Amino acid sequence: MATDKLTVEDLLSFPALQLSVKAGRNGLGRSVSWAHVCELDDPTPWLLGAEVIMTTGLAIPRSAAGQRRFLELLDDAGVSALALSAQLHTPPLHDVFFRTAEERDFPVLEVPLAVPFIAVSQEVAAAVQDDARHRLGAQLQVFGSLRWLVAEDLDTPSLLRRLERLSGYDVYLCTPQGRPLLPGVPTPDPGVLPSSVDAPPTVPGGFVLPVPAPGGPAGFLVAYERQGAQPAGLAVVQHIATVAALQVAMVRNERETLRREGAETLAELLQEVLDPAAARRRLARHSIEGDAALFVVRHTPDEALLHCLEDHPHLLLTRGGDRYVLGAPELADAVGGLPAVAAGMSRPFRPGAALKVAQREALWAVAKAVESGRPLVRYGADATGRWLPEDPAVLNALVDHVLGEVLRYDAAHDSQLLVSVRTWMERDRRTETAAAALHIHPNTLAYRLRRFGVLSGRDLSSTGALTEVWLAIQAAGALGLTD
Repeated sequence: MATDKLTVEDLLSFPALQLSVKAGRNGLGRSVSWAHVCELDDPTPWLLGAEVIMTTGLAIPRSAAGQRRFLELLDDAGVSALALSAQLHTPPLHDVFFRTAEERDFPVLEVPLAVPFIAVSQEVAAAVQDDARHRLGAQLQVFGSLRWLVAEDLDTPSLLRRLERLSGYDVYLCTPQGRPLLPGVPTPDPGVLPSSVDAPPTVPGGFVLPVPAPGGPAGFLVAYERQGAQPAGLAVVQHIATVAALQVAMVRNERETLRREGAETLAELLQEVLDPAAARRRLARHSIEGDAALFVVRHTPDEALLHCLEDHPHLLLTRGGDRYVLGAPELADAVGGLPAVAAGMSRPFRPGAALKVAQREALWAVAKAVESGRPLVRYGADATGRWLPEDPAVLNALVDHVLGEVLRYDAAHDSQLLVSVRTWMERDRRTETAAAALHIHPNTLAYRLRRFGVLSGRDLSSTGALTEVWLAIQAAGALGLTD
């Protein structure tokens, strides 16, 4: 059972101290954890809250505005009371000093000259011994929390709830941006988060501490005193932050393991080395059990992509400049909203299906996204794509029959015949517009069109030949043979 806290009013009842109240009598119910002598203009960076600050008066500013600000700093830092030594160095106290103390219910006490400050500290230390024993016991039990985690297989929310009951605090966790840090643990009001990891840990009613991680804090732990509980103090909250850091490391390790396994699974699916049953089992481990789609993502920052995917079941594989993502078709909205993205999406398919067709569709769609400047293109939304056969062998035969000589010529001479013809056709055969897009003279483009016609054996002024070439170019794009 929690013991009663020491209060400022209790100190007034100690006959040996002979304390008197100069202002702020309505705040005498404030709890006291320690009494300390301080002559600094601003002691708040070194305070934890609930202290009685004792001064000979050297710390008190002489101006009225300075005296008001001094009391406000102490009160905002959670100081319990200010104790002034009588007849020493205290400057004249202005009316605003006393008004501020009354407005804030901040006790201002006077210590007789005959009573040394050490006597006040000794009385407070003796009075809080029981609370100190409680805090030590809480610390030892927090140290043992990792044993609970292993022996009882506690999940993160259950572990934190037990630590809350033990410590006397309500605990919140978040990333530096205010997002959830651990699953099932509530986030605090972002307004309480410090602007720097070096900020003092004390906030009204509790503490804010960084959760350590390699490379910088993973986030912040906010602990508020629980109503009717006996708070165990900063040291216990620091230990809870360490436990949270270990949990974050475990969660990150699990996610990284799943990410690596997911990349391996997606690579094997693309290589078609998994039978359908094994593929379905692998996908189920990653919570992918309904219709899926394959995405190819380009240009967007990796951090933005990972953040977009973190709340959705998915597999992710990087190949060169492309990021392959396998997940639910509903991912299209999130992927399409990424900054500066160019993405292609296959048609939905059932888990376990071979991915060669889906890969071809996604690559064709991302090429269209790059060409058009659209963030995401879905395969099948383009009228031409619907006329292409799905069999890669048929597509290869079409490309070789129509474009084979051109592709070989481009490869041997590092020329741009195919790109030039595709750009010209995409711009509705407007030579000047296409030449500008290619950064070449219209006469140069005209030469390339004639050269393409000779090599392909197709007269581009013929509607039939033009249609055949256009379909062959789309097929080459679907097979990944064009940029």
